[in-house]
Amino acid sequence: MLKILVTGGAGLIGSNVVKRFLSLGH
Repeated sequence: MLKILVTGGAGLIGSNVVKRFLSLGH
């Protein structure tokens, strides 16, 4: 249960970072 929450949170944070990185790149 905790693993799913942790990986889910990491995925959300990772996607946000990727979006910011892409927006900064462009």
